[in-house]
Parts: sequence; C-alpha cells; structure tokens
Amino acid sequence: MKRDSELSDQEKQPMTGGGERAAEAPAAGGEAEKNGSVKLKIPEEKEDDDEEEVKFTGLSKEELLRVAGTPGWVRTRWALLVVFWLGWLGMLIGSVLIILHAPRCRELPSTRWWNHGALYQVGDVRAFSDTHNLRGVEQKLELLAQLKVSGLVVGPVHEAPADDALGLRFEEVSSEAGSLEQFKSLIQAAHKRGISVVLDLTPNYRGSSGPWFSSSSVTNVAERLKSALVFWLSEGVDGVQLSGPELVSKEAPSLWADIRAIVQNGTEGRPGRLLIGVTEQSSAEDVSDLLSSTGVDLLISRVLLSPEADALERAQSVQQLYSNHSQLNLAWSLGGRAKGHLATLGGPALVRLYQLLLLTLPGTPVFNYGDEIGLMDEENKFPMMLWDWDDQLNETLQEERAEQASCRKFFRSLSELRVKERSLMFGDYLLLSNSSSSLAYLRSWDQSTRFLAAFNWAPDTAVLQLSDPALPLQAVVVLSTNSSALPVQSSVALRKLRLGPGQAALFSFPYSG
Repeated sequence: MKRDSELSDQEKQPMTGGGERAAEAPAAGGEAEKNGSVKLKIPEEKEDDDEEEVKFTGLSKEELLRVAGTPGWVRTRWALLVVFWLGWLGMLIGSVLIILHAPRCRELPSTRWWNHGALYQVGDVRAFSDTHNLRGVEQKLELLAQLKVSGLVVGPVHEAPADDALGLRFEEVSSEAGSLEQFKSLIQAAHKRGISVVLDLTPNYRGSSGPWFSSSSVTNVAERLKSALVFWLSEGVDGVQLSGPELVSKEAPSLWADIRAIVQNGTEGRPGRLLIGVTEQSSAEDVSDLLSSTGVDLLISRVLLSPEADALERAQSVQQLYSNHSQLNLAWSLGGRAKGHLATLGGPALVRLYQLLLLTLPGTPVFNYGDEIGLMDEENKFPMMLWDWDDQLNETLQEERAEQASCRKFFRSLSELRVKERSLMFGDYLLLSNSSSSLAYLRSWDQSTRFLAAFNWAPDTAVLQLSDPALPLQAVVVLSTNSSALPVQSSVALRKLRLGPGQAALFSFPYSG
C-alpha cells in the first residue's frame, strides 16, 4: 500500500524538463521502461450502443403556423415588407428623376441617301477615262468609293442631235458614250459599292436653243419623257436630273406633275428615288421660289456663283434658303456640266477653301468630276480627267501632280468626316460672323461634336472675333488649308481667330450640355 501511495504521489507531480523526471503515460500492457516509468494503456470510452442518436428535423407545419401567428413574427414580417417596398419605390423614383433630368435626345430626321454624302457629276463620260465610254466610268468606281460620295450623276448619254427635237431618242444610249449593256453594268457595279446612280435626261443637252428645245416643243418632249422615265427607272437608276424644270412646270404643269410622280413615288423596295433640277437662276429669292414651285428634291443653282456676290452676299443667300426650306432639299454647287470646274471658277489657289465650304454647308454638296484634284478647264468644259501619275514627267509637272494628290487627300478627309459626323450631315446651321471677305458658321446636332467652319477670301490676314454663347474659348483644328499656320490637332482661341490670306479651317469642340 505504501508503494502504491508513492506511485500515486509521483503521478501528481508536474511534468518538467531538464534533470527532473517527467511522468509519462504507461505503455501498453504496463511494460516497464528503463527509466523506471510504467506505460499504462487507458482504454477509450465506448458510446453506449443502445443510446439513441438525436437529430433536429425542424419545426412541423403546425409548429410553424403557431410561430408565424405570434405577434413578434407578424411585426417582423410587416417590417420586412415595408423595407422592401420602400426600397423598390426609392429605386423607381430615382430612375424617373434620372430620366427627367437627363438631356433629351433629338429624333433623327428622315433622311434619304442623297443627304448622306456628296454627289459626283460625270457630264461627259468620254473625258472621264482612257476608254472614253461608260465602261471606263465603271472601272473608276473604286476610286470614287474612296471619296465617300453617295451618288454618281451620269450623262446625259442618250441620243439627241443638237437642236433637233425630232431626232431625240431618250431610250437609246449614244454610241459615243457606250451601250445600254455598259450602262446596266455600271449601275450594278455602283450599287455593290454603295453608290447610287442618277441619270441626266436633259433633252437638248447638245444644242443651244434651250434644254427643252423651244417653248413650242416643251409639251411634246415632256410627254415623250414620261415613257423614258419608266424605262430607265426599270433599268435600275436611282434618280433623274433635268435642266430647266421651271420651263415644264410653267408650260405644262400637269405633265410636270406626272414626271414628278413617276420619279418620286418610287416602287416597292425602292422608295427613295431622286429628282434633281438644274437652273441658271442665281438670286436666293428666285431659287427659293423654284424649289417650292417645281417640287424637286434638290435644285442646283448659281447662288454661290454669282459674279457680283461677295462673301457677305453668299452668306445671306445661304441663310435665306436655310430659313425657308429644309436643308434636306438644299444643294450647293460651284461648277457642273454647263458651268465648268471649281478650280477655273473659284481660282486654283482657293480649291481647298471651296471644297471645305461645300462639304460643310447645310445641304447636299455637288461636285464636278475632277474638282477633288483641282482640275482646270482647257479648250472646253470637259478636260480629260487625270488618274495615273507618270514618274517620267518633268519636275514642274511632277509638282503639279503632287499638288493634285494632296488636294484629293484633303477632299477625301473632308468627305469622310461629313458622312461620319451628324453635325455636318444634318446638324443645325448658325451664322457666327460674315463680312465682304470672311465667313464663319457653326454646325451642331444634339449632343454630338460641334464643328466651326471659318473662311477668309481676302488677300490679307483676317481676324474673326467669335464670342457667341454657343462657343467655348478654344477649339481644336480638324482640317486647315494651311497646316503650317494652323496645324491639325492644335488648340486655337476663338475670340480672336486669325486666318491668313485665302485660308480656311474647320474646328471642333465637344458638346458641353
């Protein structure tokens, strides 16, 4: 018993390190160790096999109903419902407030294809390519597509002996221009590139007695034109151009109404066909009256070409037409089949300036073939178009060709910008400044980027003081006819905008609310 008591007292001693003896658990079977300690195996306690396992299965249906009916749970449920509906109502009110305070987006106007890009006129297909026919026009379509033009105005190409109404053959392609098959192939190829084709059907385009021969022949020729319109429209043309529409609308109003209906009413699947009128009128009042009385979609006039008109009068003419008509019906031109080329009429040094003017005014710009490179008229108004650059040319001609290539690049950049930016395509027009030698206006649409176009026709530097509330203090140069004076992407102060002699520039700034 004494031995057992001593062992028991030792087991009660704490375990220590160092020289002190540590109490160890006895080994299995009570086997004695060399250090005198004994290992004892302590058996694990076994659970009673008969003891039942307790599992929580949740509340029964009856218990749940009893709990849900307690006052505390009812109050909790109603509190949760109130929080949920208050949160939902708050989100709804917040959404309504955001919508009410957000800037309203203007509805886009109902535009047609001719409102989206420039029209490109090829009055004499013989001068447009080396093949001197409609096939050559087709071969150059890819280059025209690069210019982002929306439509190609071709001809006239029909058989029409000069001043001979009896020899008029609306539905026959002149052998000098090519053939009907070539014309149909041209239409198909143009449509594949997204270019519409307008056919000039002016009756007496080769004669000098007037576009409709004489006053006595207007009714007869207009009647014959009706069947020709049906024929050409069935061949796939997207519109018709006619010179002197005021002659028919005045002499034979019922026939003119029929002509308009045939072209403009369209057919199923082809609702947008264009009727262009060409007039020699140059006053804004006369052009405005003709645009209303003839009902054409676009009217090409001499408003910008009046020899007496300076920058001030041009700006006033633009403003008058813009105020009286939708810009979707305005057309701007500085040349054409009967007038000649832009470089000849406006001067070779101002070609880029006039390109910028036509491509930024509110309406559809119309160019003569070669206006993109500054082509000059020679012995007649149909000089050969220049396409290929010959490396064997002398130094002077090489410089001329380099200038033409640069001019085309400027035109292409402007045209691409116009079809891309809504403010330039159909935005509002605001005249900011105009004098006898300078002009500046703003183009803006809804929340889109704004564009400011500024021009100086004078031989001296002009300073335009632009301080309209719609303008910021500075704007960025987008394009300039003199990139040395106004580098692209540079920032310019608008309060005192300096333009060099014969210089024009296009600036942009963001919508600010």
